[in-house]
Amino acid sequence: MKIAVIDYGMGNIHSVAKAISLSGATALITNKKSDIISCDKLVLPGVGAFSDAMSELAKQDLISVIKDLVNQKKPFLGICLGMQLLLENSQEAGDKNGLGILSGQVIKFSSKPGQKVPHMGWNNQKIVAQACPLLKGVSGDSQVYFCHSYYANPVDKTVVASTCDYGLEFASVLWKDNVYGVQFHPEKSQLTGLKIIKNFVALC
Repeated sequence: MKIAVIDYGMGNIHSVAKAISLSGATALITNKKSDIISCDKLVLPGVGAFSDAMSELAKQDLISVIKDLVNQKKPFLGICLGMQLLLENSQEAGDKNGLGILSGQVIKFSSKPGQKVPHMGWNNQKIVAQACPLLKGVSGDSQVYFCHSYYANPVDKTVVASTCDYGLEFASVLWKDNVYGVQFHPEKSQLTGLKIIKNFVALC
């Protein structure tokens, strides 16, 4: 099993690759189309700004190959910003479009008394789609590690597999067919995060 960890200069790629390796698969850190196509699954990590990420993906001519492989039903996992890029656009990015694999917008948290932005640290997630393969064997009140100022707001709420509360209930895991996204960092979420990575590795 070989999994492409897409390196476009904006991800915590080495920690993600290490978690994949610990889960029994070979992690290939790459930005080459031929490498990505040759892999069984794709992971798109991401830390930073939405518009910068889309600019880098466009500059490296990776947008079309990602969309094509998703359409071919290869399992795909977006992590943090990588999940947000699945949507059509972001309040952060003006008129810069996302991948548009899922309909919806990425929205900024509002600052409130006692609630800082970014949302950073450990928080409980609530599983709302028990059938989601990524969450198999994961406790319904498990804690995972977040670091983000924006959250995904998909049009189709049935793609939300788990939620978290931070002044409002937001999507912490998205799932539609072969496409998965996690707003938190599984590579920083200890045993729960490793279980989620293992579940992705185990997908057929």
